[in-house]
Amino acid sequence: MHLKILPTFLLLLPLCIFGQDSNFGNWMIYIGNKQFNEKWNWHHEVQYRNYNIISDLEQLLLRTGIGYNLTEKNNNLLLGYGYILSENYRNGTNEKISVNEHRIYQQFITNQHFGRTSLQHRYRFEQRFVEEDFKMRFRYFLLLKIALSKPSLQSKTFYASAYNEIFLNTASNVFDRNRVYGGLGYKFNHLARAELGYLVQLFEKDSRDQLNIILFLSF
Repeated sequence: MHLKILPTFLLLLPLCIFGQDSNFGNWMIYIGNKQFNEKWNWHHEVQYRNYNIISDLEQLLLRTGIGYNLTEKNNNLLLGYGYILSENYRNGTNEKISVNEHRIYQQFITNQHFGRTSLQHRYRFEQRFVEEDFKMRFRYFLLLKIALSKPSLQSKTFYASAYNEIFLNTASNVFDRNRVYGGLGYKFNHLARAELGYLVQLFEKDSRDQLNIILFLSF
């Protein structure tokens, strides 16, 4: 029953929170994982990002990859591909330009568990084909989750979630951005959980705020 109601709730929530255009952005995210066996898995995700809460496309991101568990599910190597369509505003105008990016990436994820608390470290290296340009970037992601309503992250549990991710270019302008996130989640069962959170992106000269609505499914 929860899974039938959840997609509608996620779609309507931004409209309930904001009734007019806003500079406060919104990311609607689906992250899926298919476990073929104890070693191999298929990662896939869709991210629909807006400048305003729902009406102004900033970016559409499609990402997939094949992963291999080194030790059960605590250490995973993955090779992946991403397609990103960005709708960027020209400086000082209301005109947009579309930018296409194809991305190859390699990543390593390791997980740690301590009672109510879990930690995840993700190291990702990206090769980015942005229109006619080629760029490379390193990302480090640290995620903290704490079970709130039960002694551990089991079914029917509320939890707090927070992460920090830093992006570093291999070119002269090394610092690309830093993302800081905090949210509240609910784990329905071992297959599904959802989060609502607040994200701040820090750039070299400015920053942006986003509401994040995230659905995680495993099957």
